[in-house]
Amino acid sequence: MDLGIDLGTANTVVSDVRRGIVFDEPTVMLLRHGGARRDKVLAVGREAADLLGRAPSRFTPVRPLHDGVVTDLETARLYLRLVLQQAGRRAWTPVRAVIGVPVGSTALENRALLEAAEEAGIRPVTALDESIAGAVGCGIDPLERRVHMVVDVGGGTAEAVAFCFGGVLAHRTSKLGGDEMTIAVSRQLREQHQLHVGELEAEDLKIRSGTDLNGSLVVQGRDAASGRPRLATVQAAEVSDAVRPITDEIVRTLAASLDDLPPQAIADVMAEGVLVFGGSALVPGFAQELERSLGLPVKLAEDPLTCVAEGAARALRNRPLLAAYGRG
Repeated sequence: MDLGIDLGTANTVVSDVRRGIVFDEPTVMLLRHGGARRDKVLAVGREAADLLGRAPSRFTPVRPLHDGVVTDLETARLYLRLVLQQAGRRAWTPVRAVIGVPVGSTALENRALLEAAEEAGIRPVTALDESIAGAVGCGIDPLERRVHMVVDVGGGTAEAVAFCFGGVLAHRTSKLGGDEMTIAVSRQLREQHQLHVGELEAEDLKIRSGTDLNGSLVVQGRDAASGRPRLATVQAAEVSDAVRPITDEIVRTLAASLDDLPPQAIADVMAEGVLVFGGSALVPGFAQELERSLGLPVKLAEDPLTCVAEGAARALRNRPLLAAYGRG
């Protein structure tokens, strides 16, 4: 199997060179502690996410990554092995892969991820900046003699990267992402509507608010005073207002990447525009705010949720690209 893997803080996407997307689910496992015995995995991906806030206390949800990097080697190894099984890998099938990593990750953080992948049965495995993989997935050639700029907004981090002819010219990383936006929505419901909601409900409301900025949305939760179930009607514009401080801070951080670019590079980016992808790029108003702050045209990728994994899979067959941008 030849795979491209986008191992994100919020979601994991796996693309097979021949079959296309073979796994696209939340990056989470549900474990049951076994005392002296090894912990048992009860669910992974969407099945585990559906049990968040519902499972008994002896079951623990675990996220293998934080801010795009491995937090525990054993957990990451176990998670990757399960993802490969879900993607259709058989025990005897050799697997090679390119895995996306944040451009701001350190050599030590990348080494931890590659070790986890190798222990999960992926050999050889190469790390590639997610921004470069996403660009490739959108049809951009990072080796050409022209400056391109992309913005990747994930659950844990957001990054702006400018690159040309096999190298990164400038980049900025924000430690804020979609997870903080979800927390902001949950806080808004608690403070303004006296309604407690779970992580899944807040995430769903954030996504639904993007379909109609002038509409109203119904959300269910627990009344803060009585503790009983209750429905509340929330305006989509209110959700947008709740996440705006987060998006504004992300945009301010990313816009600083322009300060490091020479004039000719700016001219290239102005002519082509900035490409934005990642799940949180779909948050209402984000692309428009980014365009206003940068003073450059911004366009949303056609497949913002899967282009990193698709680009990583294509990179497997592009040795010059991996030689220029690969990270070991």
